[in-house]
Order: sequence, then structure tokens, then C-alpha cells
Amino acid sequence: MDSVFDELYRKYHHDVFQFLYYMVNNREQAEDLVQEVYIRVLKSYKQFEGKSSEKTWLFSIARNVAIDSFRKQKNWRQRILEKFDWSTQQVKDDSPIPEEITLQREELQLIYHCLNDCTVDQKMVVIMRYIQELSIAETAEALGWTESKVKTTQHRALKALRQKMEGIIDKGGIRGEKVRVER
Repeated sequence: MDSVFDELYRKYHHDVFQFLYYMVNNREQAEDLVQEVYIRVLKSYKQFEGKSSEKTWLFSIARNVAIDSFRKQKNWRQRILEKFDWSTQQVKDDSPIPEEITLQREELQLIYHCLNDCTVDQKMVVIMRYIQELSIAETAEALGWTESKVKTTQHRALKALRQKMEGIIDKGGIRGEKVRVER
């Protein structure tokens, strides 16, 4: 089991951390949640039947850990709505992860800001599909949804993002430039 666990950790640790970081928008909390994911992996690996890939299985566990964390927090619904406010995030590590460097671009900051108007399900789909680059099938498997539900949620999320971004741009929020949201 140790070599299997080490291999899972080596291959997917960064992806799992990145997913949880985008969900909770707090480095220390994401690190704690990653530990919880791997504790659950250790406890349940014997029950893993191989019906899905290890990666989607890990993301399914990470999703459940994030949701459990939100439920434990006081006023968790309000906190979920605040999670993607990048302008207030204080990162204490002097060496930022590549995604933090990328967020400095205005267009990406606008996208992340507009994720506030998405539901939790929409955020999870956007993160898994566009940040983690999972396929529709892998996203559906990780979330325990049908592919149709993933496609519908993705479509609605992109529509909500596009409308919010256009509203901000029309108000002169980003130098009047048109920003495209790709599918």
C-alpha cells in the first residue's frame, strides 16, 4: 500500500491541492483539506474497485472533503460565496504557485471575480474542466453526475460568467475590452 499511496501522492498531489485551493481560496485550509483527502484515501483504498480512474476517484474524495469543510464552517453558504474574492487573499508564502502569478492578469482576475455569481456546482465544474483540464466524462465521474448534467452545468456557468463579465466591461471595469469565455 505504501508504494501505491506514494505513487498516487506523487502523481496527483498538486492537482488535488490546486482544486481545493480554488474551492476554499486559502492556502493553509487547502493544505489541511489535502491531508484529509489522503487520510480518506488510506482508509478506503481497499474498497477502490477500479471502476473509475484513480484521478477521478481522488477528485471525488476531494469534492466531498471540500463540501464537508463548508458544512462545518459557521455561515458556510456565505463563505462559499466569498471564496473567489482574489483581491482580499493574502498569500504568506514568498514563492507563489504558477496559478497565483497568472491571476495577476486583469482578464483572469475578472473571471475569478465573476465566479462569485456562480453556484457551488458551477464553480466545481469550471475548476475541474478548465483549471484541472478534466474531460466531461472525468468530471462527471468525479462529481457522481451524468455527462449531461456536467454539460448543462458548464453551459450555465459559462453563460453566467459571460453575462457578469460583459456587465462589468460595459461599466468600464476593464478598459472597455471585450473578454471571451471559451467553451
